[in-house]
Amino acid sequence: MNAWELVIIGAGSAGLAAGIYGIRSGLKTLIVEEKIAGGTTAEAPLVENYPGFQSINGPELAQKMVEQAKNAGVILHEFETVTSFNLKSEPKVVKTNRTEYTTDAAIIATGRHYREIGVPGEKELRGRGVSYCGICDGPLFKDKHLLVVGGGSSALITTLYLAGIASDVKIVHRRDTFRAEEALSKALREKGNIEILWNTEVKQIVGEKLVTKALLFNNKTGETRELPVDGVFVQVGEDPNSQLAHEAGVAVDEDGYILVDILQRTNIPGVYAAGDVTNNPVKQIGTSIGQGITAAMEAYGYVRRPYYKQ
Repeated sequence: MNAWELVIIGAGSAGLAAGIYGIRSGLKTLIVEEKIAGGTTAEAPLVENYPGFQSINGPELAQKMVEQAKNAGVILHEFETVTSFNLKSEPKVVKTNRTEYTTDAAIIATGRHYREIGVPGEKELRGRGVSYCGICDGPLFKDKHLLVVGGGSSALITTLYLAGIASDVKIVHRRDTFRAEEALSKALREKGNIEILWNTEVKQIVGEKLVTKALLFNNKTGETRELPVDGVFVQVGEDPNSQLAHEAGVAVDEDGYILVDILQRTNIPGVYAAGDVTNNPVKQIGTSIGQGITAAMEAYGYVRRPYYKQ
């Protein structure tokens, strides 16, 4: 069972889509996921821009993808961590904390991880008031006073979600405009218990056992003040999970994203990448799925060598 035609690393939207198409193409397909399947889709409070659903919460959409992949016949190993690759050998080798797999082709769909703001108190109070996932931890802060840090779409979505749970939510952004969809900005402005703090940065998160306040700095006026809060939700972007792939010889750009061509091919034959870990500039569920499908079809061509791929 340790010899496969296609091994996919990561069970987010890109990896699951790749798995479905790998199986449908007839490849013996395995997905290895270090956490629970679903990826960051499962952490989205609400998804309103995925075709086919006017509105759906992230966990439900992710679960539908997981179920479809399993029903198609994909073998999915959750809570299994890849520790190293040998991607230039034939067959390729994927080592995990449990075993070792050989595979004819590999798709790297490892996504990204949350970026920290790097201020005093952030690491110390993580899980004790500092959070990076609104849908995961939001229900713990019912009727509390919350602070969201960030100015992109994920920050605004998280703020809107938390506003339905907390007493009030303040969102701080170091600039004077958001980098997000206008529909989200409008919804934010219309919500009564949300306050926007422009040109503002968090300099310190304070608390002993739990978060009690944040030290804020206005970069326009130079004013510093303390804000009493019960929780700080950091939403300032993500960095790619590409280190192991890069160590195995996969080329990345200056920000660590895996370089792929239009067919999701990396610089190593038979190795593909899809989703948020790639240098594709648009990081959305829909684009990740499309990349996963393309990667799987190209992997099929590499493994089976059909006449139209020769």
